[in-house]
Formats: sequence, structure tokens, C-alpha cells
Amino acid sequence: MEKVRFGIVGLGSMGTSHADRVWKGDIPGLELAAVCDINPARLDHAKTAYPGVATFDKAEDLYESGLCDLVIVATPHYDHPKLVISALEHDLHVISEKPAGVYTKQVLEMNEAAKKSNKLFAIMFNQRTNPMYQKLREMIQRGDLGKIKRINWIITTWYRSQAYHDSATWRSNWKLEGGGTLINQNPHQLDLWQWMFGMPSKIRSFVSFGKYYDIEVEDDVTAFMEYENGATGVYITSTGEAPGVNRLEVTGDMGVVIIENGKMTFKRNYISEREFNKTNESPFGLPECWTCEIPVKPGSGEQHNGVLKNVTNAILKGEKLLSPGLEGINGLTISNAMHYSTWIDDWADVKNFPHDDFYAKLQEKIATSKPKKAVEAKAQNLEGTY
Repeated sequence: MEKVRFGIVGLGSMGTSHADRVWKGDIPGLELAAVCDINPARLDHAKTAYPGVATFDKAEDLYESGLCDLVIVATPHYDHPKLVISALEHDLHVISEKPAGVYTKQVLEMNEAAKKSNKLFAIMFNQRTNPMYQKLREMIQRGDLGKIKRINWIITTWYRSQAYHDSATWRSNWKLEGGGTLINQNPHQLDLWQWMFGMPSKIRSFVSFGKYYDIEVEDDVTAFMEYENGATGVYITSTGEAPGVNRLEVTGDMGVVIIENGKMTFKRNYISEREFNKTNESPFGLPECWTCEIPVKPGSGEQHNGVLKNVTNAILKGEKLLSPGLEGINGLTISNAMHYSTWIDDWADVKNFPHDDFYAKLQEKIATSKPKKAVEAKAQNLEGTY
């Protein structure tokens, strides 16, 4: 195989951006072969923008066409697992847009189907291409920080006005989107959290629903995490703050790493704090500390292009997947646990997460959900498709 024939299911904003980059030839070895959407206007646009590319209004028809080797599912969140499973059953390689799904119960089913398949399954966690987070992960795995004690991440640069929430009927309600900022804006950071630091054992969260906007779902989150080894973490996010802050602090025995404003600073202890504590005799003694600017490759990495290149090379050359689809459940479990902890007003057990009970409580939210009609002028371009 010299080329991977690529199909896109869902031509909303993300699906269209993927189509554009592949059509322009930004991804060596990947060619746009087919697109699918249930919105006729989207397909009309595709016929003009990508002449010669096959168009379908049903995913099953695209899957059965024989025109594709790899497909990406870029639809509203609830549809991801069932469309991924169907693609795998049609013997196709698959990429899922983030998040893997809305609730862990459906993603577990998707992962089981992927394990039984002989095809590649990836997920579009493009932030894993960011050199800053790659460097921090490497430092943690190498032991540069020693034992991790505390993680603090404030990510409030997700400001979204009421106009955004009103721009499509599927946005910001339980029935059609399945959540708010945790399920829409934050899956990347929650994936990076588990990718760099591992999974917490339990979470206690304080989530506000419609605090800043006329919406059903969450727009402000503060969560406290605990790890089995004693490490703790605090995660704060919101779509209602402007200007926002994106600051990550990771404290270990060897000091603290701070990532903010595109820079990584390591306030490094000359010796481990624990070792210093054993030998220090001064009541107010402190370990000697060096402030080091960690060199990191400029920019945020190849992002979506990087993931598409990686999956293409995995198919053509056997390259290792950067973001395996099976890992999508990890960040989603953290997200679900944050919802669940607030719903039960107690700790959520992440290690033994109650998938069925979370699903039942989500269904209660869905039963009373009342999606609003999108603002028509904007809905023509922004309405979620498929």
C-alpha cells in the first residue's frame, strides 16, 4: 500500500478542517477519498470544495463502499462509539475525534470491539504532539522530579460566550452533547493529565452547572484528586472567565516544574527534599534550589496534522501510535468522575468507577433535558452534523 484512502464521517467544523488539510496534501501518504454527512448543504459544499471525492449521507454506505482504508469519526459526542464500532466491523482503521464518548459504559464497549479487531484504532488527542508536554512527560518518566507530590492545573482559557452556546442545538445540554466544558473543551487536558501523571484513585469535585450562562451543563469546575502513592492534584477549569489562565505546576521531591505562557521553568533542588530533611539541622533550613529554564522546541507541535501523519505512518510503516484509541477511556473516566462526585456530593472512586450508576444518573439528566433552538443565522454554519 502506497497511499491510505481516507474517509470522514461528519463534516462539522472539525470534520471540514480535516478534509481541508488532507485535500491540500498536508499529510503525506493520505488522500481524501470520501466524506459523509446527513446535512445536504454540507455535502453540496464538499462536492464543490473536493471535486471527485465521493459523498454519502449514511456512514454505513461509506463504510461499505470499499473506497476507504481509514476513517475518522467527527460527529457529535454521543455517536462516536457506535460509529467507531461499525467502522471496525467493516474492517476499517479508525480515528475517533475527542472525546472517546460521553460515558464510560459505551466506551468500554467500543474498546472491546477494538481489541477484537485487527485494525488500528486511534483518537485525536492532538495535544500529545505539543513539545512542552512531551518534555514534561519525559522528565517525569526519567525521574527528574523525583516522587511526585502535587499537581495543580488552572486552565480557564476556554472562554465561551452565550452566543457560542446558542450557536447549535446540540451544544451545552445533556440530551445532545452530554456535558459542558468537561466533555467539550477539556478532554485534551484530562488526557494529558493521565498521560503524564497516571490515573488518580479518587476524586472530590465541586462542579457548577449554568453558573455563568443559560445552559444545562457545567461551565465551572474545581476538582481535588488523590493518588494511591499519596500524591494529590487540583484541577480548575471554566468557560466563564476572561482573560483566562493556563498554568500547570508539578511538584516533586526534586523541586517544581511550572508551565505557563509558553515557557517551562524547573525550580530544581540540589538534593532531594526528602534527603535534605534527613540531614538538615536548621529550623528554617531550605534545600539549595536552582532556577532552570528548560529548553523546549518552539511552537505547539504539529497538532492535528501530527496525529494524522502518525496514524498514516502506522498503517504504511508500522509506526507506533502516539494516541491509541483504547486510552480514550482514561481521561473520560476522570471527567465522568468529576460529574459523579458532584452529583452524589461525595468522593468518586476512580479505580473502581461505578459505570452503571453514572450511566443511570446521566439518563436522569437526559430525561429532563430541553435543548434550545439554535440561533438560525449561525446554525446554518455551525449546527453539529450527522
